[in-house]
Amino acid sequence: MVERKGKSRGLGRGLSSLMGDINNDPISSSANSENQTLEKLVPVEKIYPNPNQPRKTFQEEKLIELANSIKTKGVVQPLIVRKKQGTKESFEIVAGERRWRAAQRAQIHELPVIVREFTDTEVLEIAIIENVQRADLNPVEEALGYKNLMDNFNHTQEGLSKEIGKSRSHIANLLRLLNLPAEVQDFLISGKLTAGHARALVTCDNPLALAKQIISQGLSVRDAELLAKKESLKEAKTKNKTNEKPADTIILESDLSAALKMKVSINHEEGKEKGLLSITYKTLDELDRICEKLLKST
Repeated sequence: MVERKGKSRGLGRGLSSLMGDINNDPISSSANSENQTLEKLVPVEKIYPNPNQPRKTFQEEKLIELANSIKTKGVVQPLIVRKKQGTKESFEIVAGERRWRAAQRAQIHELPVIVREFTDTEVLEIAIIENVQRADLNPVEEALGYKNLMDNFNHTQEGLSKEIGKSRSHIANLLRLLNLPAEVQDFLISGKLTAGHARALVTCDNPLALAKQIISQGLSVRDAELLAKKESLKEAKTKNKTNEKPADTIILESDLSAALKMKVSINHEEGKEKGLLSITYKTLDELDRICEKLLKST
């Protein structure tokens, strides 16, 4: 067994830093360092995937390509693992599940691994960082990964933004995609819709019908945004037939809804200068975003 010394780094620097620590460390025979990193061969059946892995879909064609490469060159980069809780000789994957899956298809019986100690939070963060940095997650998987971090490990959008190097607006926009119907999310997972297309549908009353129209007509993101705006205007007119809202009020509602990515309603008292403007938010993060915008304007 080869033993290497390694330093622990902040997770915000991502998987590249983790791998850099390992690859740049000189090989050492010291076995008693508190921060030592262990590299060894482990039977495939002793390695298990991370149950909280944000990536749920693996393209079979790409796995076969990787398996063919492994048959020829072997597994060049070791998997990062930690000891599996409740076992003595089994390990859980922190980074490298694609290699593990491809190696099984290549009928490789042992894999090189780097054994490190990580908390549950660190394992999930590294899994997300690895996939996001390599653009391996579809938008729904990325959003679910962020939601998992926020729900189970008390992360905020602001904290995540600093941790993974993504803007808060990027994280917030992805999380809003989880409010779309499951079938629309399936279009995102399969690549039939992009995140840009889907964002245009978040505030619509019938996003599934519009999603199917976008796909069938091959609309660009800009065209999808115009379609969604037109549909929102039509919906507003239908809802307000009894109130007979002025056209300019309906257009203003539509523009504000599109800008805020939330439902905005304006009820102006006819013949007077006062009225009621209401913004419907679906999450506390959306409420926080509204408050932030209002406070900045004061």
